[in-house]
Amino acid sequence: MKLRKVLAVMMLVSCIVLVAFVPAMAVDKKTGDYKIVLVLPGPINDQSWNATNYSGLLACNKDLGTRMEYVENVQASDYESTFRNYAERGYDLIMAAGTQFDEGANRVAANYPDTVFCVVNGMVSGGPNVRPILPKEYEGGYLAGIVAGYTTKTGKIGIAGGFPNKLMIRLLNTYEYAARIGYPELKAIRSYANSWSDVALGKQMASAMIDNGADVLFFYANQVGLGAIQAAKEKGIKFVGFASNQNDVAKGTVVASVYFDFAEMYKWAVKSYIEGTLEPKVNAVGIAEGIVMVAFSDEVSPEVQGYVKQAHDAIAAGTLLEFASQFPEPLD
Repeated sequence: MKLRKVLAVMMLVSCIVLVAFVPAMAVDKKTGDYKIVLVLPGPINDQSWNATNYSGLLACNKDLGTRMEYVENVQASDYESTFRNYAERGYDLIMAAGTQFDEGANRVAANYPDTVFCVVNGMVSGGPNVRPILPKEYEGGYLAGIVAGYTTKTGKIGIAGGFPNKLMIRLLNTYEYAARIGYPELKAIRSYANSWSDVALGKQMASAMIDNGADVLFFYANQVGLGAIQAAKEKGIKFVGFASNQNDVAKGTVVASVYFDFAEMYKWAVKSYIEGTLEPKVNAVGIAEGIVMVAFSDEVSPEVQGYVKQAHDAIAAGTLLEFASQFPEPLD
């Protein structure tokens, strides 16, 4: 009799435990169940920043099984409303491509604690649900600068960024510093477009630099850079590509491209988010994490390619670029 009672109690406890666990199991999400969106400031076919980030989305959907969506050409006046729109609709993860999204993401995130905001190239984590990832673009800029310094014949180069924020200044400083390895007396003409999308402005800026003696150009300004490549091609000078592989945009003009394997970086970020390990801080990644790539054309000699590899390996080992971990003032 006692044995029957004991068995009955054990069965009752087992049932209670099973009932307690079934609901928890039922709400476990599969990778494809997460609602994720990528917010882009420009078009996915810009052959630069937006295209590079879009490649990360494609990699996540293909390799991780996510169903990440995207919205492109989002203007500055619409940043916050776009974030709110997706947060109100219950999206789990909102990614945004560019430092310019920092302020809006941090402001909106405070009102939507159940949504994680991840700004790519973000520099601010103002709450537990703001978890930016920051590619060390200046590391790639150093490699690109070496190519420019050994390519120029006049000793004068033209460099331009989209906007003069801290990250852009650090990147262009590092590029200019490295260019002097190949040409110690090098002079740089520096400008900022204050735009990411004005192709005509990029061509105009590049033409002015060329008229002032620059024979190698470097533009990191998304679509603005495409205009600069056009000017370089028309005037027969060289261009160093950046952010995405731009070698085929103008063969014979773009001598090399330093770009980022955002496919791997996005997969790391999204997987970390799903596993709960993406931290509420600025998560920095670079050459040591394997996301910086270099594509050379035949215009770059094996010797110069060797110099670039030496710098790459030194940065990965942590024996180079300590100075660039800060935010130096412009060299100009």
